Amino acid sequence: MLVHETAYEATVAETALGPIEFAVVGTGAPVLVVHGTPGGIDAAELMARILPRDGVSAILLSRPGYLGTPLDGRTTVDAQADLMAALLDHLGIARAGVYTWSGGGPAGYRFAVRHPDRVTALVANAACSQAYQLPEQDLATRLMFTTAPGQWLLRVLAAHGGRQYTQGVIADEGDLTPDQVAQRVDEILADPAKQRFVTDLGPTALPDGRRRAGYRNDLDRFAEITTLELEKITAPTLVVQGTADADLPPEHSWYAARTIPGAELLSLDTGTHLALYTHPDAAAAQTHVVEFLLAGAER
Repeated sequence: MLVHETAYEATVAETALGPIEFAVVGTGAPVLVVHGTPGGIDAAELMARILPRDGVSAILLSRPGYLGTPLDGRTTVDAQADLMAALLDHLGIARAGVYTWSGGGPAGYRFAVRHPDRVTALVANAACSQAYQLPEQDLATRLMFTTAPGQWLLRVLAAHGGRQYTQGVIADEGDLTPDQVAQRVDEILADPAKQRFVTDLGPTALPDGRRRAGYRNDLDRFAEITTLELEKITAPTLVVQGTADADLPPEHSWYAARTIPGAELLSLDTGTHLALYTHPDAAAAQTHVVEFLLAGAER
């Protein structure tokens, strides 16, 4: 899959809980697409490329502190969850699926807890479900990701793509052997849609000035998590996780799958943090995600 690259037109909705940047792509069953950390509506668009445009109405958004959505004191995970409900109110949508990735996990999970009657199905892809603190980074990594020259260089590398850039991404996002990295890179470079995904993801994952407030707030809030009350989730839930994820410990997904009543776990062996989009079995996994979301909409 990963064949849909429809452009989107972002706008800012003035909801009852304040402004939020959003766009709607496609027609059909509504699905909230909740990006990770960093990220923004552009990262949500990348996630939504697996959703059929003639079957799903993907509601892309920027969480508070990212791109066109100001933080405006809406710092807590619950405030983010409630803001998503307010966006649905603004759009006149009673119920929607939720498709969340990585640092979007806490907001997605809490939306399902706080607004159970509004969730048709929940797909949590390598999603943060417990307290999380960013691992200590070496000097080179800090300079590359947190300084303007380093971020400029990463954008240049991403724009040109190619083997070196893709290899760096896969090595950083997964606990794979050098041979496994080389094989995964070969597979990605042989698939234009996968290669485009990896290339396009790069600029969305930088904590630059347009994303810094949200990024810092996310890390502060994730460190404070004691419980997301996952046991209270009643929506059909699918948890997707690569077993070799080096970005977010897989235990976050194992815990969610154990704790959410009736949750289904889809595990991708040797999958990195990008497993749903780049794994050899990604197409089958994406089909399952879509079918799960559509089945929820029919209930």
